Amino acid sequence: MLEKNMWAVVGATQNKQKYGYKLYVHLKNKGYRVYAVNPAYDAIDGDKCYESLSSLPETPQVISMVVAPKIGMDILKQAADLGIKYAWFQPGSYDDELIALAKDLEIESVQACVLIAAP
Repeated sequence: MLEKNMWAVVGATQNKQKYGYKLYVHLKNKGYRVYAVNPAYDAIDGDKCYESLSSLPETPQVISMVVAPKIGMDILKQAADLGIKYAWFQPGSYDDELIALAKDLEIESVQACVLIAAP
């Protein structure tokens, strides 16, 4: 998945202490084209923040999940509807039910910290 160029960070935040912010900035600094997705914000560091995956101007190749598993269920269904095939679950963003849903929806998933995987 790290070879894919276009990502969306679901759960991106303006709070610089949280992983939703750190991941978004890290991926941008690594040269990925990355979109912030969080209905609570209009912008993050001056970049437009989108309400949902379906509101993005283009479909990302990979979604990085930084939301609670119960929120992730709807996000995964939305991703499948959009044809997104890859989901990267940050620690704390997944449970067995969510991983099973990803498999059922034929979305390949990784459960690891992208900050460590893409240093």
